[in-house]
Amino acid sequence: MKSLFKGTGTAMITPFTEEGVDYPALEKLIEYQIAGGVDALIVLGTTGEAATLTDEEYADVATFCIRKIAGRTKVILGTGSNCTRKAVEKSRYAQTLGVDGLLVVTPYYNKCTQNGLVKYYDDVCSAVSLPVLCYNVPARTGVNILSRTMDRIAEIPNIYGIKEACGNMEQICETARLLSGRCALYSGDDNLNLAMLSIGAQGLISVASNIAPKEVGDVARLFFAGRQAEAIALQEKLLPLIDAMFTEVNPIPVKTAASLIGIGTPYVRPPLTELEEGHRAEMIEVLRAFGLNVKE
Repeated sequence: MKSLFKGTGTAMITPFTEEGVDYPALEKLIEYQIAGGVDALIVLGTTGEAATLTDEEYADVATFCIRKIAGRTKVILGTGSNCTRKAVEKSRYAQTLGVDGLLVVTPYYNKCTQNGLVKYYDDVCSAVSLPVLCYNVPARTGVNILSRTMDRIAEIPNIYGIKEACGNMEQICETARLLSGRCALYSGDDNLNLAMLSIGAQGLISVASNIAPKEVGDVARLFFAGRQAEAIALQEKLLPLIDAMFTEVNPIPVKTAASLIGIGTPYVRPPLTELEEGHRAEMIEVLRAFGLNVKE
C-alpha cells in the first residue's frame, strides 16, 4: 500500500507579526514538533494561512522550513488552489525544493463536479513525480470528494492517500473500504482520530499537535502498538484541548494557544480576527488543566 507516512503529522501554523512572518517563532515551533516526535510536518496548509501569503512569502516560508527541518522528519507542502494552473505551478515549485510530498486541497469557491475533481488531481499529479495527498474538507471548500470519486482518483499512480475531514463517518468508512491496500487514509479531524485509526487510517494530520505533539502522536503510537485502552484514555484526555482548538475558526484558537505556551503571537491575518476574550480565558484554563505552562 502506498503511504507517505505512518503516525502523526502536524498541520503547522505560520507565526506572524503585523510586519510579516515571525521566523524565530517558526523555528521554535519546528523544534518543538521534532522534539515531540511527530512523523511529518505539513507546511502552508489551511492551518498555515497559506491563502494570505504572497508568492514571495510562500517561497520563503517553504525554503526556511525545509532548511530547518533538515531531514529530521517528513515535510509535506500544501500546494492546492481553486485554479488548476496555480496548483500545478505550486506543485512543480515544491518538487524543486525537495519536499517529501504534497497536500493538495480540493478546489474551493470554483465548485467543480466529481468528474472535475478527478481531472484536477490528474492534472496536478501529471505535472510532478512527488507523492500527493488529496485533502477533503467540504465545510471549507464547498466540494466533497465522494467515496466513489476517491476510488477513481486513487488510480492515479502518485496519489498516496487522502486527508479526510468531511466529518461523515459513514462516508469515511466507505472510503476506507475502497482504498484498503491501495493508498493511505489520514484523519483530518482531531475529534475523529481514534475512530479513523480503528477503521484502518495510517495516521493523523492534526491541528492540536501544534500544542501537544507528543500526546497526539502517542495516540497513534499506542494504537499501532496494540495498546488500545491506553490510546482511548489518552484521546479522552486530549478531547478538551481538541475542543478548545475549534471554538472559533481554525487557526484562530490554535495560534492563541501557541502564544500562551510561548510560541509566537496570537496574530492572524485579516479577515481573521484574534480569539475573543471569553474563549481566550477558557483556553488558558484548558491548557493549564492539560498540564502546559501558560505564559499570559
